[in-house]
Amino acid sequence: MTDNRYDVIIIGTGAGGGTLAYHLAPSGKRILILERGDYVPREKANWDPQVVNVDAHYNAKESWLDKDGKELHPHTNYFVGGNTKFYGAALFRLRKEDFGELRHHGGISPAWPISYDELEPYYTQAENLYQVHGNRGEDPTEPAASSPYPWPAVSHEPRIQQLSDDFARSGLKPFHVPVGVMLDEKNPRKSRCIRCNTCDGFSCLVGAKSDAQVICIDEAIKLSNVTMLTNSLVKRLETDSSGREVKSVVVERNGIVENYSADVVVVSCGAINSAALLLRSANDKHPRGLANSSDIVGRHYMGHTNSVMMAISKCPNPTIFQKTLGVNDFYFGSKDFEYPMGHISFVGKLDAITLRAGAPAIAPNFTLELMAKHSLDFWLTSEDLPDPNNRVTIGPDGKIVLTYTPNNLAAHERLQGKLKQAMKETNCAMHGHECHQGLFGRNLYVGQRIPLAGVAHQNGTIRFGHDPKTSVLDVNCKAHDVDNLYVVDGSFFPSSAAVNPALTIMANALRVGDHLMTRLGVSETTYEQNRQQDQELAVSR
Repeated sequence: MTDNRYDVIIIGTGAGGGTLAYHLAPSGKRILILERGDYVPREKANWDPQVVNVDAHYNAKESWLDKDGKELHPHTNYFVGGNTKFYGAALFRLRKEDFGELRHHGGISPAWPISYDELEPYYTQAENLYQVHGNRGEDPTEPAASSPYPWPAVSHEPRIQQLSDDFARSGLKPFHVPVGVMLDEKNPRKSRCIRCNTCDGFSCLVGAKSDAQVICIDEAIKLSNVTMLTNSLVKRLETDSSGREVKSVVVERNGIVENYSADVVVVSCGAINSAALLLRSANDKHPRGLANSSDIVGRHYMGHTNSVMMAISKCPNPTIFQKTLGVNDFYFGSKDFEYPMGHISFVGKLDAITLRAGAPAIAPNFTLELMAKHSLDFWLTSEDLPDPNNRVTIGPDGKIVLTYTPNNLAAHERLQGKLKQAMKETNCAMHGHECHQGLFGRNLYVGQRIPLAGVAHQNGTIRFGHDPKTSVLDVNCKAHDVDNLYVVDGSFFPSSAAVNPALTIMANALRVGDHLMTRLGVSETTYEQNRQQDQELAVSR
């Protein structure tokens, strides 16, 4: 059926697929975007912590299995925009050193097949596209950049500024976290972002978070050459008789099976579901799964070692938008621990309702309401290392099986210790050093590692590289085994580093997009003319 033939099919609308769709849209090529979910409904519940955090109303309604065969309910989202609809929009570049081999306490983090300098122009493009707010030069580990951040950093509220000042006096180098929000602090009346407390982990009801739907998909589908089908679950990819080309994308849409084809097929379902799709697409030419002659598909799953730590102070913390402060002084180690430890920043301000869902064991007289009012809510990230036995497989019943054994944990424990020590050195104007001893006359830090179901930072299952024996994709993220198959989500990471992966996924999608335009024969002149015409049409609307 000629109507089902396209130049490019993109499966998934998140940080990778959404960004690529936006980048390719002005090419004039016929593009089909397939999204298994629908739009997040705009409703008051978008900002309700009971609905979002306790009831998990917007989470995927499916179960996976862990390595012991127990059911696992993943904290992931199937909507237009993917997981960016609910992310905290912290948009970091990987450090330059992350692209080379790094020795960790728990083993080796391997080098990437491309350098930081090769990706740097695309980081700049991605920061401009996603309207990242930040200040260059504050972060001691920040790599060199070809231009400033496009927007000034989101300012600290008084309690966070006080903590930043305390950290700086103790010898640390705190910095403003780069955040993708459409905030204009100089003109708050006209600012799209209202700086609310329901950003990190919530879908933005006013469309002011720089997610892939708002920034990319909504713009791409304005063009007549771009089509998006929602509620369209890709079941498998079928190849021609040679096994070298995907000839059919099999889709279940509203209960009906349909087939689509394209010159180029791009998978961007998230590292876990992308690996599962390739494994489910096994055939005679690809018996272990599509593009899996290396037996690497699904292996080396990484998702970071993440934890939330709450430091309780005598001083209240009335902060609304808390996710503005970061500390990377221990990212590559310290004098007393020479190995990388990771990154410290904040989560969105926790409330009593959210705390009740996973209340820590504390003294009965320490109410959740009081904890919420007096807590500083930190997010700690350490690098987990690529282990071939940490992997995605498909069980006999077709369910995803996620096998994962944590590693490099000593580094994360050290990072937690560094935060505890830093908090002891703070010096409150009202309570002095005693401020952070909580209500019990002793240091109170409540910490919990994010469980396996927390897959927000998933990456590494379809790694790229030069050698087809040890990687699935080449340096352009094309499958070694299949000539028209690409992958542009976090699957391609050879290592996880220790900052949020979203900006790197976005930047890489732009890089792969440039490669695809060359492959599709799109000239720079044609692309630029189409882009200008599209902008003029947008203004006229």
